[in-house]
Amino acid sequence: MTTFVLVHGAWYGPWAWDGVTPLLHEAGARTVTPSLTLEGDAGLGTHVQELLTALDDVASHDDVVLVGHSYAGLVVRQAADARPGLVSHLIMIDGWAGDDGESLFSLAPDAFVTAISRNARASADGRHVPAPQPERFGITDPEQARALAGRLRPQPLRTFTEATRLSGAVNQIPGTAIYCRPVTFPFDQFGKAVGYRTLPLDAPHDAMSTHPREVARLLLEAHASQTAGEK
Repeated sequence: MTTFVLVHGAWYGPWAWDGVTPLLHEAGARTVTPSLTLEGDAGLGTHVQELLTALDDVASHDDVVLVGHSYAGLVVRQAADARPGLVSHLIMIDGWAGDDGESLFSLAPDAFVTAISRNARASADGRHVPAPQPERFGITDPEQARALAGRLRPQPLRTFTEATRLSGAVNQIPGTAIYCRPVTFPFDQFGKAVGYRTLPLDAPHDAMSTHPREVARLLLEAHASQTAGEK
């Protein structure tokens, strides 16, 4: 049985996958949705350690697919690099990705870095980035936007500034980069740059909320295709 370890992006929580997990269960898969802490001065390394704990808990499972949304692209790649024998397939959905030493800020355009840094400086402790409006994630339905706004939480700035630490082991794990269209950031190019197969998805950045059925289908199809290619 395949186990999908689904890792949420910045400002979100495990609830981001609530619409997707029942569909994966219907298809016969297991799911694990670890929580990345947004408290204190957490950094990328903090989140990697939290994900490694979750991965170690499923170490006895034969087929583990590690999925990261947006910022979590960096998290899942570093965690997979530390557990290369455990993860059979790595999938990013609109995921940030780079080589050793890269951070989200080093990959992002200057305007994004400037805006995020300014917002963090204006926050209560100067170390957290207030959540953007739901519309920035592609949520336009008023009721859905209100519900999402009530759940988003400030993101520790250090998660965006801390550099990825990779040994190169992650490059031996098959990967797929799903990118949403219309494109917001060059997530397809991030995927290609690290050697992943790229697949388009006509949905906004928060595709898990707006298009959960399409996300579940693409995760299952991407992994089935990868598995078939290995035989």
